[in-house]
Amino acid sequence: MRVRLPPAPLSRVPGARAGSVSGVRAAVLHEYGTPRYGEFAEPVAGDGRVVVEVSLAGMNPVDVRKASGTYFAGPPPLPSVAGGEGVGRLAGTGRRVYFDAPVAPYGSMAERALVDPAGLVELPEEVDDGLAVALGIAGLAGWLALEWRARLAPGETVLVLGATGVVGQVAVQAAKLLGAGRVVAAGRDPHGLHHALALGADATVDLAADDDLAVAFREAAGGALDVVLDPLWGEPAAAALEALGAGGRLVQLGQSAGAETVIASAAIRGKGLSLLGYLNFLVPRDVRQDAYRRMVEHAAAGRIRVDVERLPLSEVEQAWARQQTGARGRKLVLVP
Repeated sequence: MRVRLPPAPLSRVPGARAGSVSGVRAAVLHEYGTPRYGEFAEPVAGDGRVVVEVSLAGMNPVDVRKASGTYFAGPPPLPSVAGGEGVGRLAGTGRRVYFDAPVAPYGSMAERALVDPAGLVELPEEVDDGLAVALGIAGLAGWLALEWRARLAPGETVLVLGATGVVGQVAVQAAKLLGAGRVVAAGRDPHGLHHALALGADATVDLAADDDLAVAFREAAGGALDVVLDPLWGEPAAAALEALGAGGRLVQLGQSAGAETVIASAAIRGKGLSLLGYLNFLVPRDVRQDAYRRMVEHAAAGRIRVDVERLPLSEVEQAWARQQTGARGRKLVLVP
């Protein structure tokens, strides 16, 4: 769906350069908080940067944190276009690409974005735009947290906390593709847990229904856990650490269930556990891009699926609110 509005006067085009006569429709961040649909200066290729005609822009929790102005890596400039990833075609060549590092102040949530060519990955036509975006920031977190950070070994037992979200959905499938012997999916949405079984999970744990989560995790796993992927923290993470076996690893990549938890010292040292932090941007670019290409190959073969919901860019404020409260296992993407 494409929405056309009357051109904004030049004085109302944020970031307009001297001599510019028009802009692009975009999700513009005028102050820290929620971006608004409007017009922004046209990105211009040069200095080694190229312009992408954006087909879809992905929405992620990290976009919300950055736009709030409180992200640990620093606030974005004002004004600027929101969004950190997208799929589109290179202006002039038509090459179809995924990108995840637009050059500020030109974010991905616009008709066109300015990007560094080193951050582009060419896409096969067999993979849908929405799935290609879903495999980016969210997909890499689910895949690389297991492969690169936890060093998942064939036959190991994996617990995926928050398995009803997009990262969790990818992680369930990634664990199987990486050779896990048994995968347990845990979450609070019964429908999402049923879907996790369809994606390959061997068992599920309802975090809202089980009183003793550590026991529930062990029973679902058929013994001790080897690896835990944790985007939740809080009580579920503490219980997962208790359910890990000797030499187990918990990879921590989010705090949806709480920023703090209490962990007994003996739970870590007594079993030689490893508590590992994970962020996509800490992974070398070549490792990220190699993993992304392999996920795309799996997706093209039908081995990775993600539910995607397309929304018009003009509804960015509503989409932002949904992202803040949870998208119920769907990857939200914006269509310029």
